[in-house]
Amino acid sequence: MRKIIGLCIVLVLGIAALALAARHQNKSNRPSPTEKAECRLPDGKTITTVYSSPRMKGRKIFAADGLVPFGKVWRAGANEATTFVTTADLTAESKDFPAGSYTLFTIPNPDKWTLIINKKTGEWGVPYRYESDELARIDMQVSQLPSPLEDFTIGYEQTGGSCTLHMDWETTRASVTFAEKK
Repeated sequence: MRKIIGLCIVLVLGIAALALAARHQNKSNRPSPTEKAECRLPDGKTITTVYSSPRMKGRKIFAADGLVPFGKVWRAGANEATTFVTTADLTAESKDFPAGSYTLFTIPNPDKWTLIINKKTGEWGVPYRYESDELARIDMQVSQLPSPLEDFTIGYEQTGGSCTLHMDWETTRASVTFAEKK
């Protein structure tokens, strides 16, 4: 009888552990859902970005004392660090990098952002301890959106042979253009 009770306890604990693990794996229930942006280059090669999209929820976002403070590394989203996968060799702001999988971080400032392309993948995102794995730091242009945007959004605008990455949130747009290296 003791063996049966012990086995039942172990079984219940095992099921509870599996349910808890499954809950943590289900990313659709997160307050910052997973999103994907993609740009297809003329030759069919792609740039794909996967990120978690946080919400403003009445908070001040980009400011010295905001949710995303100026001058500090930000994972460009929430949860896991933002991934950047390109099947083409790219160039941006006179910096070249090969096709591959990377992680994106940013350093927001009022007048200019810096995009960090990092070779280390699979990390949570913060705190940032990956300087030795950086592939490039690229200047981003900053502009104002016509109205506040509740959801952090990453998107691409394809023009000719290039893809312009836009990161939009609150009233800020940060952009950088990637072209296929020929």
